[in-house]
Amino acid sequence: MGLLERMDKTRAAPRADAPPKPLDEYRELRETVHREVVDIINRRAAKEGRTTENSEILPMLETALDLYGPTVPRPEKNRVARELYDEICGLGPLEPLLADETISEIMVNGAGRIYVERGGRLSLSDVTFRDEAHVRAIIDRIVSPLGRHIDEANPMVDARLADGSRVNAVIAPLSLRGSVITIRKFAKNPLKIQDLITFGSLSVQMAAFLEACVKGRLNIVVSGGTGSGKTTLLNVLSAFIPADERIVTIEDAAELQLVQDHVVPLESRPANLEGKGSVTIRDLVRNALRMRPDRIIVGEVRGGEALDMLQAMNTGHDGSLTTAHANAPRDLLSRLETMVLMAGMELPIKAIREQVASAVDLVVQQSRMRDGSRKITSVCEVVGMEGDIITTQDVFVYEHGGRNPGRFRATGIRPHCVEKLRDNGVTVSEDWFSAG
Repeated sequence: MGLLERMDKTRAAPRADAPPKPLDEYRELRETVHREVVDIINRRAAKEGRTTENSEILPMLETALDLYGPTVPRPEKNRVARELYDEICGLGPLEPLLADETISEIMVNGAGRIYVERGGRLSLSDVTFRDEAHVRAIIDRIVSPLGRHIDEANPMVDARLADGSRVNAVIAPLSLRGSVITIRKFAKNPLKIQDLITFGSLSVQMAAFLEACVKGRLNIVVSGGTGSGKTTLLNVLSAFIPADERIVTIEDAAELQLVQDHVVPLESRPANLEGKGSVTIRDLVRNALRMRPDRIIVGEVRGGEALDMLQAMNTGHDGSLTTAHANAPRDLLSRLETMVLMAGMELPIKAIREQVASAVDLVVQQSRMRDGSRKITSVCEVVGMEGDIITTQDVFVYEHGGRNPGRFRATGIRPHCVEKLRDNGVTVSEDWFSAG
């Protein structure tokens, strides 16, 4: 009697005297059940023209396990059924890690080693893939729905999951230890400014000032290293944009979670197999200028698009937001100069610096601490030019306390942008900038 005939029959009860076996000993059973259920799904699709719902698959797996493994203890059957369900409907071994809300990042270093980040700390998980082919199959399952591909000719890919989590994959010949997957998870409920205050990422005064700067249409660049929380902070700041403004977001892999209704998300596209059809961030920034945006938000500038972004900031698109990699505000300004030069325009350095000084109002430096926490270590105002040098001043800083807890401190400098904020109808309190 086949599995289809047994679907509605009473399930066979496991023998009470069956000794429990390690899960590894059920590999043959898993493979048999997996093949059988996938075959049923394919036959239904071919003959009946219907897709099997996910809710139908788990009962099918349980029935198949009863048929092919009648002596397997029920707890083990449930575990095997759950594994197979994740394999058929999800991302296999990664599903339990994706469901764990305490995990912020998943790093697959080949089939046998999967690391996770919890609370800013890395640890080796007990989850593994069967082999390299299993890892490749999961990568294909991630990138295929997005119209992207990965192979030896294109061994790197950026993608995203359905919930917006960012995915990067690298395979051989670039990776020497098997396929590597890095998944940056995002909270189901986007963080708010109050959450960052509670986590100790910034002070109340800093939060109030940043809110005023976004509402007052200052151009802000969030700077920081890898994993420092730049995108999270960009999400939080974007929540302050008034709901009656048109926002265009531009990203390599769409991951921003804006709360406003009038948002137009744009995503870059890599070249196809023939090497054609590529749409870069720079192409999207230029096109966004024709879309009547009130705000332009670029997920990250890392190349020639910096020139187009600066020109947008300088030509009436005030209140634009973006992020960039840099270790300090001064380094960020130097990086912007370098990225403008990558656009292929032979501009004199002084002209580039004048563009940067005129376009960028505020640099918010985000850093990852040794204990894994993320903090805003500097809120720096770009004042203007003195000769050939861009002048800046810190409005708020984070002071490391050594063995004692650090603290956020206003420098006592009243920012030049206060008048612009007030002209735009934003209330500014002088108490925010008191050094005391």
